[in-house]
Amino acid sequence: MDIFSELESSAQCYANSFPVVFTRGRGSYLYDEDGKAYLDFLAGAGALNYGHNHPVLKRALLDYIADDGVAHGLDMHTEGKARFMTAFRDRILAPRGLEYRLQFTGPTGTNAVEAALKLARKIKDRTSVIAFTNGFHGATLGALAATGNEHHRGGAGVPLAHVSRVPYAGYLGRDTDTLRVIDRMLGDPSSGMDLPAAVIVETVQGEGGLNTASNAWLQGLERLCRKHDMLLIVDDIQAGCGRTGTFFSFEPAGIKPDMVTLSKSLSGYGLPMALLLYRPELDVWKPGEHNGTFRGNNHAFVTAAAALEHFWSDDVLADSVRARGEQLRAGLQSLSEKFGVARVRVKGRGLMQGIECADGETAERISRAAFERGLIIETSGNRGQVLKCLCPLIITEAELREGLVILAASLEQELGDRAAKAS
Repeated sequence: MDIFSELESSAQCYANSFPVVFTRGRGSYLYDEDGKAYLDFLAGAGALNYGHNHPVLKRALLDYIADDGVAHGLDMHTEGKARFMTAFRDRILAPRGLEYRLQFTGPTGTNAVEAALKLARKIKDRTSVIAFTNGFHGATLGALAATGNEHHRGGAGVPLAHVSRVPYAGYLGRDTDTLRVIDRMLGDPSSGMDLPAAVIVETVQGEGGLNTASNAWLQGLERLCRKHDMLLIVDDIQAGCGRTGTFFSFEPAGIKPDMVTLSKSLSGYGLPMALLLYRPELDVWKPGEHNGTFRGNNHAFVTAAAALEHFWSDDVLADSVRARGEQLRAGLQSLSEKFGVARVRVKGRGLMQGIECADGETAERISRAAFERGLIIETSGNRGQVLKCLCPLIITEAELREGLVILAASLEQELGDRAAKAS
């Protein structure tokens, strides 16, 4: 541990909450240097949808490396990239009736968001973009400007401009139609809102606290974009790749975004990879106009293709995610009823759900208590008040039950003790 305190930047954050040295991971578990097992409800912040070191993905990668497959390819044509693109077309796009061009951006989600915002502004010749309260889109300057979180924005060091912030679904209460508010502002020449090039939205706000947009709201947002000639960008970096029960989180709404950003679990193995999808007619980049040295991670292409071929050739995984999502909701709802809805509230969708506590300090204490019992779970939300379950999609019914038992004991420790002191 001394080497980390000696040399690592104070920018580290997860290690502060989970202060052990991990040595290996398998399936839904991480193991520390003492051999203690931790059920992983963080899963690489959603980058490990298929768990740690899934054998099918690991075998594909080892075979590729053993055959001296190209590791780094810039944007040149390689066998690894061709296999991924073919699998993505055949397993994901074609069955859903979607036609998108694939742009391989830099290796992280924020790179895909930067590309989407740049392309939208280039196409519409407008500088402004609409983003939503509590949205999170990355920490590079363009993506950060679209991010609402004060903590992250505070690290920019420069003004964050060219974004109009508007209320997300439900932000102003259940009885307020936020889309009507936005429509009114866009239609009023004295509202002070410039006509944006695009709207960027998460269907479930991961870092924002698991706020969820309804299908009707998303459909209304799509109509609003068409009415005002704005491009619709869905940031599916955390909610995509099956996390909510369908490959794309927007599928149940039946909408077809102009652009979609993907990253995190796209490689399936935790390898850096990001992708921007956009309608073919939006493909107006000049060669090299938006590029990056590490947009050709062929090891990520190989594991991503293996994941698509293994998990998305049928509905087995998606059905399992929906079943485990129902199990998770039932378990969390039981906890909500036990501790009182005013103190613990269930939020989210699929295997992207959690419980909202009274404040961030309470949520953090529960997270630490859970870690001591062998469960890794992070907090999110505008004040860190939401405990967020991002377990691997391959988690079993028994493993999920184990996690809920640990979470219940941790809630009992914190909220039970507090109730006893209050009495």
